[in-house]
Amino acid sequence: MKTNHVSEQRRVVVVGAGAVGATYCYALAQSGLADEIVIIDKNEDLMHGQVLDLVHGQPFFPTVAIREGTPEDYTRAQLVVITAGIAQRPDETRLQLLRKNAQVVGDIAADVAAHHCEGVMLIVSNPVDVLTYIAVKRSGWDRSRVIGSGTVLDSTRFRHLLSMHCGVDVHNVHAYMLGEHGDSEFAAWSMTNIAGISIHDYCPVCEKCSDWKNQQKLIEQQVRDSAYHIINYKGATHFAVGLALVRITGAILRNQSSVLTVSILVNGEFGIQDVCLSVPCIVTARGVSAIIRSPLSEEEFSQLRHSASVLRNAIGSLEEEPQ
Repeated sequence: MKTNHVSEQRRVVVVGAGAVGATYCYALAQSGLADEIVIIDKNEDLMHGQVLDLVHGQPFFPTVAIREGTPEDYTRAQLVVITAGIAQRPDETRLQLLRKNAQVVGDIAADVAAHHCEGVMLIVSNPVDVLTYIAVKRSGWDRSRVIGSGTVLDSTRFRHLLSMHCGVDVHNVHAYMLGEHGDSEFAAWSMTNIAGISIHDYCPVCEKCSDWKNQQKLIEQQVRDSAYHIINYKGATHFAVGLALVRITGAILRNQSSVLTVSILVNGEFGIQDVCLSVPCIVTARGVSAIIRSPLSEEEFSQLRHSASVLRNAIGSLEEEPQ
């Protein structure tokens, strides 16, 4: 079925040619999802180099055009993926960094909207939930079309750890991390199942499990700490996040109606107002078509509200005058 809001060609514009942006482009090129991948970066040498490196691999890819771009390419893009951001300096506070990246992502989001893009905007730059909120406000778009990568990657880390723990193929494990993509995220154990069997029923009788309650806490903490460990080992995370972005991209370009924990502006769902965080969403060619109001436990509702509070405070800090 053809869509009437974008060109027939599946164009993905990637803003930011750093490690995450380039790894995503590399994985996307191999997926066969896009007809055209356009890379934009203020660092022209980096942009030139990444495009050249990718196009030299075209004989090994499904047919896809890869080229440098300009903001004019937003107009007919089906998806604009924003990975751009400023790295933290040694003497810089987290709030100072947040203000800078809020300006960067906000300006890009406003520019995408100014070029009358009718596609979807996917925010990847961190802190992703706060920057998704900024992008929604600066673009003026409906919340459904501005989403963050959220806890899609965190949820796959959760599935991996459960797969290893239970000795079950990861494809048969269904599990979600919700809330902030950060320290206040939490495991939605009430939504977790293995081959349709609730984790609460599966693990207590599994021969591999002992002291299940403590195992739950350990697995959840391992998910939260995963990025820190990888950064300590190699300086950055980009392989798995690149693949997670391809998964989100497939849901959009193929209109798959996939259930993914992307970050979305929540307005009343789960009793939470005016903050972006990750909850189960149905992702289609138009972005988020629906938020799934999952029947969370009381403890999980409390954790979701706490996560919203953490993010609301971060957003509030941007509105305060810098000292």
